[in-house]
Amino acid sequence: MSLALLHTSPVHVPVFDALRDSHHPGLVLRHLVHEDLLDRAGTLGPEAVTDDVEALLSGAVADGATAVLCTCSTLGGVAESAGERLGVPVLRVDRPMAAAAVRAGRVTVLAAHPATLEPTRALLAQEAARAGEPERDVRTVLVEGAWERFEAGDHDGYLDLVAAAADAVTDADVIVLAQASMAGAVTRAVTRTPVLASPGPGLDAAAVAAAR
Repeated sequence: MSLALLHTSPVHVPVFDALRDSHHPGLVLRHLVHEDLLDRAGTLGPEAVTDDVEALLSGAVADGATAVLCTCSTLGGVAESAGERLGVPVLRVDRPMAAAAVRAGRVTVLAAHPATLEPTRALLAQEAARAGEPERDVRTVLVEGAWERFEAGDHDGYLDLVAAAADAVTDADVIVLAQASMAGAVTRAVTRTPVLASPGPGLDAAAVAAAR
């Protein structure tokens, strides 16, 4: 079984390789890194890169992928829609996390990139409806300065800002880290409120899909 992963940053490659090695040995991962997709989606909207995403996913399937995982929350909906025409499962990394979050109650979403906020809010609404849960009280927070740290390559500074933002949340039952790149902040935050990140549960779901 082979899983293709569509990334918008190379920082995701070692994260998902480590998760594979720990939890899914034998799963073949093929990483597709296209940073320009997020740049254009952030400026023009996710729909502006639909054709490019579909072409990349089609190429991955032609090369033998039995499933595809999109690790970019901004592009997740576009990838899922494109997958409906490809004949293999195409998953967005943050959907399992969102499904867990809507069962918890009040949700605070932390994001470093503004283009991620609305897709994450929409995803949470979808998952609440799918689970038959009432529409959740969702608060979104853009972590000021975090994306600049990320783009500068200051990964520790980036995660410290995200962790500090999580620790500042006082009115939520669960905190959602909207972007996969934020996952390292889970262990840096000291809040007692559960903090959810997407890479682990997202890869778990994709591994199951790739094996079917």
